[in-house]
Amino acid sequence: MDRKTRCSWATSDPLYVRYHDEEWGRPQHDDRTLFEFLILEGAQAGLSWLTILRKRESYRRAFDSFDPAKVARYRPARIEALLRDPGIVRNRAKVTSAVENARAFLEVQREHGSFDAFAWGFVGGKPIRRRPRSLRDVPATSAESDAFSKALRDRGFGFVGSTICYAFMQACGLVDDHVQGCFLARRR
Repeated sequence: MDRKTRCSWATSDPLYVRYHDEEWGRPQHDDRTLFEFLILEGAQAGLSWLTILRKRESYRRAFDSFDPAKVARYRPARIEALLRDPGIVRNRAKVTSAVENARAFLEVQREHGSFDAFAWGFVGGKPIRRRPRSLRDVPATSAESDAFSKALRDRGFGFVGSTICYAFMQACGLVDDHVQGCFLARRR
């Protein structure tokens, strides 16, 4: 392991380290990537993020590389097949929600031109950069995640509470919460 100082949650697990160093807090503007994180963050509810990272490739396979147009067309038989897939979290509410979220995601794209434009509107189009002193100082929610959650729920999305939305915003770089001392906190 290198000697870089990282946020304390980025343990020595290579998956966590790579995710921290290469993805977390970096602005994402690709709608398919945003859809992927929306589904993965919802799947993570009640579980560890490391569990989801370990299942990520299985999710990509199971959910057609997170193509929202394909996922939106899933019918009950496909949902039943997903519920038998040991590579993903086999929770009926989460799987069904992923399909419903794909349909709502497509509606947001039609309404706003892209999900990217919609999501980034909640942070004024640019990342909110905080530099908390430690992990204890990182909030679980914010006014922005509250508003984002409400807007998503009003459009029929599921598994999008404010805490999940805040984690999504962190994952996709709408919020950059790398702690002081982390080598990535020096990025602009």
